[in-house]
Formats: sequence, structure tokens, C-alpha cells
Amino acid sequence: MTSSTLPRIAVLALGGTIAMVEGDQGGVRPGLSADDLVAAVRGLDEIATLRAETISTIGSSDLRIETVIAVAKRIRALTESGEIDGAVVTQGTDTLEESAFLLDLLLDSAIPVVVSGAMRNPLSVSHDGPGNLLAAVRTVADADVRARSRDLGVLVVLLDTIHAAIDVAKADTARIDAFHSRLAGPVGVLVEDRVRMIGTPNLTHKRAFQTAVASAPRDWLDARVAVALLTLGIGESGGLISALAADPETFGYSGLVIGAMGGGHVPSWLVEPVEALAARMPVVMAGRIQQGYLLQKTYERAGSELDLASRGVRSAGRLPPLKARALLTLLLMAELDAGAMAEVWETLN
Repeated sequence: MTSSTLPRIAVLALGGTIAMVEGDQGGVRPGLSADDLVAAVRGLDEIATLRAETISTIGSSDLRIETVIAVAKRIRALTESGEIDGAVVTQGTDTLEESAFLLDLLLDSAIPVVVSGAMRNPLSVSHDGPGNLLAAVRTVADADVRARSRDLGVLVVLLDTIHAAIDVAKADTARIDAFHSRLAGPVGVLVEDRVRMIGTPNLTHKRAFQTAVASAPRDWLDARVAVALLTLGIGESGGLISALAADPETFGYSGLVIGAMGGGHVPSWLVEPVEALAARMPVVMAGRIQQGYLLQKTYERAGSELDLASRGVRSAGRLPPLKARALLTLLLMAELDAGAMAEVWETLN
């Protein structure tokens, strides 16, 4: 290909491990720009015509949902103006699975979008950042991926493995192979300079979400809501749930996601405060094990999935707690009523 026929790809950098520089106390800190990241990868200019934009240089634990929304708006603007054929977003891995999932919900995938990062910083031996960025750009530039972008949605590419945003999760705190799609498996791999797609994700939830928010207020993405996340463990007393239910302002929260036990269970002594809270705000249960669908009609005891559903608690189905919280946040921002929200949650069950 000549430079005039290469796909035009935006690299939008948010910081993270991939963008670290040497710190003052023996560690590392964010500092590399998008231009720095692109310059560190030999041969990128043979794959695509790149435009590098630095959105932020922070650790991803400091990212906010509004930052991800700003990235989605930027990608949408560049797409609608015809300036790019695809986009790569680089960020830290702490919140990468959440960012990718949010971007997938917010973008209609008219162009391919890949989120990537690194587990090892640039000062490490065998730093994985340049290889991951190369693989991300190759994926976005691939003709098959570009033709199927609406069916694939936003992708995550690390360690020559391509994941769907809906399925990917960080499964280890530090290993280089930390990211996996345990329920569905990866949707593609990279071999040499080849991108090979081997699957297509189920994006029914995404289409339902985008249909639901089509009637939201025009400025709904500017709204700010807070959703609490509480993962339950053995013997949980329920003090936090009771306090939320009792506080007139629910401590500023507009919804709650419960990291539930097993197939969607809470201790029996929590059903009353959970029901009281569900009468005041959306309460969603998601599996704390972070893999698999929740049950719907097996157990009948107090605190079981059947009992919780009867008390107004919604099931996140196959979504783990982190992604359930992200989705509930957007649903609340869009001011959807309970019926419209239920239709979206149902697609995940």
C-alpha cells in the first residue's frame, strides 16, 4: 500500500503503565505522550497513517467515566468528519476492561476501535507495550476487522490476543498474560503480521442499550450519577446496605450493584435491607466469581435468586460486577425508567 491508501488510525493515549517514565523514588510514573508511544514502535507507518493525541497521562485507577465518555465523543467526532478509519485507545490495565465496555456501549462501531495497554512498564525487561500497540494497530487496520466492525464491537488487544469488550477481564494483578475471556474465549489472534478472527461476540445487550438511550435527553452524557458496588463475603452483616437504605440522600448514590454469591445469592438476613433499598433505587446483582450466567429459577430460599427477583432486584446475567456497575451508571444517566432498564438487563440473562 502507498501512504495515501493506508488506513487512517487515531492513537488516543490516556496514560497508564504503557506510558510510564522513571520516577523520583525508584518507581515509575505516567509521562509518555501518544507521540512517544507511536515513535517507539518500528514499522507502524507501514501499516497505517497515524494521528497521535494525548488525552491524559494518568494511571487508570484515576480515570473517571466522564473521561471515557470524552474519548467516545472524540472518536465519534473524528469518524463523522471522515478523518479516521479506526482508533486505538491506550491506557492502564487497572480499569481497562471497564473502559472498553463503556466505549463499546457508547460507540456504534462504524469504525473498528481497539483498547490496549501494557502489564510491564517501559523500564522493564521485555516491555510488552510496543508489541501490544503494534498488534492493536494491525487489528484496526485489518480489512476483515474493518468490514465486520459493527458485529465485533470494541475490541481489546494484548499479547497477540483479540478479545471482545463484553467478555474480557483482567484475571491477574501482574502477569503479562493477565487478560482473558473466560466464558466465551478470545475472538481472534495475531500470527506474524496476520490478524485471524475466530469468533463473533454476542452484542444483543449493546443493541438493546443503544435503542433504549435513543430517547434519552439530548445531554444525557453530561449527567453525573454515582453507583455503589458492594461485594459480599461470608457473614456480611449488611451494615452498609442498611445505612444506604436509611440515609435520606443514600449518601449520594443512585444505584447499587451487589457482587452476589454463587448463582445470585445473599445471606438470608440481608433480604429486608436489600428490599428496602431496591424500593428507593435500582439494585442489581452480579456474580462475584466474575464468570458465568446467574441462575433464574433454581433456589427458593430467602436471599436466593428467585427471592431477590421478587423483591425488585435485577440480575446482571453474564456481566461481572465491574461491568454491571458501568452499565447501570449509563442507564441512570439516560434517565431510563424501570421497564426500559429491565429490557436491557434481560438481554444479558
